[in-house]
Amino acid sequence: MTAVDDRPMATGIVKIFENLEVPDGFKVELLRGEIVMMAGPDVVHNYIVETVQDQIPRRRWSRLQTQDIAMLQETSEPQPDLVVIERGAGPDHGRLMPSEVITMLVEVVSKTSVHRDYGVKRSIYAAAKVPSYLIIDPVMAQVVLLTEPTGSGEDADYRRQRITKFGDLTPLEPLGIELDTSEFGTYQGVRPHRFP
Repeated sequence: MTAVDDRPMATGIVKIFENLEVPDGFKVELLRGEIVMMAGPDVVHNYIVETVQDQIPRRRWSRLQTQDIAMLQETSEPQPDLVVIERGAGPDHGRLMPSEVITMLVEVVSKTSVHRDYGVKRSIYAAAKVPSYLIIDPVMAQVVLLTEPTGSGEDADYRRQRITKFGDLTPLEPLGIELDTSEFGTYQGVRPHRFP
């Protein structure tokens, strides 16, 4: 495992980001050199994250919320909604989790994060070779599992994509489970989109 301290020297934007004072109730991420600040999530979002976390067996997996990720070769420090690693695989301390120990990242689409979750983060996570990326979308009532990362930089993507609708069991082969989505809520009054 490559230590987080082995990242290339922090650029000016990384230093600014890491020293940024964030107002209470906001979340901040560094995505390809852009500092993105967003308001706290909707309760629908939080219930979905809780439901997913409860279904991932704790004996084998660590399920981490609000965990910043170190992406080598990227000017990015995203904070996914849920980070899944094999129990004991990550470091014992520090703010950043190295991307190379991650088995799955989970993002629950918010009313304002559709483009970032389906576009920018999809590319960032694939470039970092994260084996699986799960997008849970309360706008379109769907779950998208992305696997087999390929490519580098902004051209990186996942080779395989499987979409299931809320209410259907969603096989999560990387974790060896089927995700029950029957309790997932949806946002009301939000305009549909065309992703993925």
